[in-house]
Parts: sequence; C-alpha cells; structure tokens
Amino acid sequence: MAKRATKRGAERTPLSRDADVLICGASFAGLAVARELAGSGARVLMIDRYEVGERQTSACAAPTDWLRNLGLMDAHRQTFRELVIHTPHVSVRYDLPWSFSTFDYREICALLQEQGDADFEIAKVDGRTGDTVHTDRGDLTSPLIVDGLGWRRILGAGENVQPPDALLSRGLEVHPRGSNDDLEIWIDRSYVPAGYGWSFPARDEVRIGIGSFDPRFHVKDPTLKLTADLNQSPDGFQGNWIPHALRPATDDGVFMVGDSAGHCLPLTAEGIRTALYFGLACGRELRTVVDGGQSRDQALARYHAFSAGHRFAFDSMLKVQRLIPRVPPKLLAPALRAMGTKRFVDWSFGHYLKIAPPEYALGGPHGTRFASAGGGESAATPAVAAA
Repeated sequence: MAKRATKRGAERTPLSRDADVLICGASFAGLAVARELAGSGARVLMIDRYEVGERQTSACAAPTDWLRNLGLMDAHRQTFRELVIHTPHVSVRYDLPWSFSTFDYREICALLQEQGDADFEIAKVDGRTGDTVHTDRGDLTSPLIVDGLGWRRILGAGENVQPPDALLSRGLEVHPRGSNDDLEIWIDRSYVPAGYGWSFPARDEVRIGIGSFDPRFHVKDPTLKLTADLNQSPDGFQGNWIPHALRPATDDGVFMVGDSAGHCLPLTAEGIRTALYFGLACGRELRTVVDGGQSRDQALARYHAFSAGHRFAFDSMLKVQRLIPRVPPKLLAPALRAMGTKRFVDWSFGHYLKIAPPEYALGGPHGTRFASAGGGESAATPAVAAA
C-alpha cells in the first residue's frame, strides 16, 4: 500500500506563494496539463499529497499509440492485439484494430514530469477560497487553478455526493509476479453482479482485479476468488473509486480534469487515456491564456464546451453499462459471438478509440516533439508486439 509522502521534520516548511498556474494533483491529468505549459514562461506549480508516481490506482494500460505519440514508450511493458472475453457459457477472442499496452506507473509519471517544467511540492489540499487554495503547508494563490485531485472534486463549489450514492464504480486489484500472453476480461456474475474482472499482464507481473458498477458491492472477496481461480497469489493490493458519469469540466472558476470531471469512460472504466486527452486540452487552453490570446473566462467556456461535446459518447456507454447486468447470461454468450466478427469489432473499437483519439496528442505546443521517443514503429509491427 502507498504511504503518504507529506514532508515531515526539517523538510516540513511552510508553503506560501503565488503562481501563474496552480495544478492540484500530479497524476495523468495534472501531468498532462503541465506538459502543455512547458516553455511558456509561466510560473507553474503542481502539488500533490504524494510524490509523483508514488500511488498507482489502476491496471495502467492504454492504447499503444497514446503512449507512442506522447513519447512514453520507455515505460511500456507489454502489448496486445487481441482481447479475450470470458462468460460462464463462452469465451471469445477479438482481433483488435489497434493495440493496447500495459506500462509502469512510476516510470510513465516520471517521463510526463520531465516533459513539463512545473515546480512540484508535496502538500495535502484542504479546500479553496476564491483564487486561494488551502493546504496543510499553507495557502497558495493563482488566477488559474486546476483540480486533478480525483472524484472528490475538492476544489469545486458546494458539497459533493459521497459513495455509495455517488455515480461511482469501485475496483480492487492485485499484482502477483508472473507472465501471460492474453489480455482478459470476465463478465461473470459469480464474481460480481454488475461489473467485470480482468487480467492485464505487464511483462513480469499480472494485474488481476474486479470492478463493480455498484459501489455498494465490496470487491475484495471476488478479487481473491478470481486470483485463486487463475492459480495466482494476491500480492500488492490496490484499489480506488472510479467515476462513471461525466461532470461539468469547470466549477466556480476552476478547471476540472481527470476523475474530478468524470473523465473516465463508463462500461470499460478506462480513465488514463481520457485523463491525458482532457488534460492536454485543458493545458492548451491555459497556455493561450498565459500567452495573452484569451481571458480566463474564455478559456473556461472553451474547455467546458470541449468536454461537454463528448457527453453523447459518455452517456451512451453509461446506458450500455446499465444494460449488460440485465442481460441473461445465456443470451450474453451468443451476443458476444455475433459481435466478434471482424467488421463489427473494427467498427465498434474504431469508434471507441475516436472518443479520445491518439492523434490529439500530436497537436498543441509540443507538436511531434516527443512522438518518436521510445520507438517510432507502428502499432502493428512485430517489434512492439513482442516487447
């Protein structure tokens, strides 16, 4: 389990300063925002209660082209061109039109941090008053504030709905040592009534977990059951709440990114790609403000509209998420077989990728600056697939 890294003793100094941009939260979304501000000349400060890369909370996988286009392939662990889906009545193997890769969380965060030039401080955020963010080390003031702190939406106005009433899923994962060649999903009510299990190999470990769409359903015992069924040991527990509904991307003058804006896709619970995608979008809007090209209010409006423009896709996937648990298992099996045709897989997964397309990573101030770092081969090349 992660340990809180808040500075103590002689390092526990008061923190009180102004910044042009204050980014609260130093995981995927916050790091993506900071990346887009690199070289702008702005005083960018990023804070988090943990060290950068310290607290992994997911299976850490994304479409390979997102890693490649952001120059993050040095963190790559394993690439998959097929997805195996298990139900009690059938197992199907889908040949994907694009590849999916697991990666190392600590390494990828370090790579993203290197691409930015923000100052970083460890501090726990307690709240906000206007343009001032209150932390356990002191107050920080900035005209441009980003909340990338997660589903609690700490810097938003008003009280937030807490689980189990909030629109959240919950997940738990273990990391036994070992290897496997298949990216696998289980849709099986013997593990979880509404949700799924997974096994994401990452070269020298296998990330096994259970996600429940119903936050009232505990996932520890199902995770242990799936792990035992795969003849693995439950090593390295980690878990988190997972948003499954899009929320407004701005709130009382604050830019919301990642889980704080619900930027996690329903049904699949894929949140890393979308955190990077919307983080880049937010960073590009902020850079234009810093450069004098627009006001803060204009940036807030544009970023809000950009995020809200994806609502149809998010809402559609949420409807499917709510539908699948209602489908009798015996009907689910033939449906998965029917959807396994090459034409349907290419169409459905192609549209799914376009919700947050990897090409977006090549735009903005960086352009293709980092696109070839860590390898420049296409997703289908044997060199990447065998890595």
